[in-house]
Amino acid sequence: MNINIENYYSTRKNVFERIQDAGTATKVLMSLMMACFTGIMAQIIIPLPWTPVPVTAQTFAVLCSGLLLGKKYGCLSQILYVVLGVAFIPWFGGMTGGFETLLGSTGGFLIGFIIASCFIGTITEKYADARNFKKMAAVIGIANFSLIYIPGLLGLALWLNLTQGTSVGIVDLLMMGLVPFIAGDIVKILGAASVSKVFLPKE
Repeated sequence: MNINIENYYSTRKNVFERIQDAGTATKVLMSLMMACFTGIMAQIIIPLPWTPVPVTAQTFAVLCSGLLLGKKYGCLSQILYVVLGVAFIPWFGGMTGGFETLLGSTGGFLIGFIIASCFIGTITEKYADARNFKKMAAVIGIANFSLIYIPGLLGLALWLNLTQGTSVGIVDLLMMGLVPFIAGDIVKILGAASVSKVFLPKE
């Protein structure tokens, strides 16, 4: 059993180091693959009748991008996801795409994806002791509920103001853009923290 555990730790460290030491072309390819994974997860969608913002699984991919690819290339994966989705690939939620999506009700969340991935990647790279379950759950929770939701809610409020011509109250805004997603986000945060615990070395 001890031999198996040691092999597991050794393999985990070697895989992590290979990713870190990979060439630029390989890392760009991994970023593109993560962008594709984000697009696939975005198609797991549950529309809600009282809000233009649907429940999707893409946030899990966003959180994992920083964990697995680090600051620079995790961030790049989400930039590719947004840029390619705006340019010509309809892989945002519900197979949508185009510049109008970036200007729509969920545009702020897309910007938040880039910021959150960069933040998680920075912590993952700089602080090996933060890769355990509890600390990483806290880091990912901050990224999810602050770095994704703040630009997301600001973008939603701006979109509602421009399309409906009225300012929405803070309670209504939170009911549309935050409260319905809390339970699902907690599951995704715990899932991403589990990825960190299982796949990332702690030294």
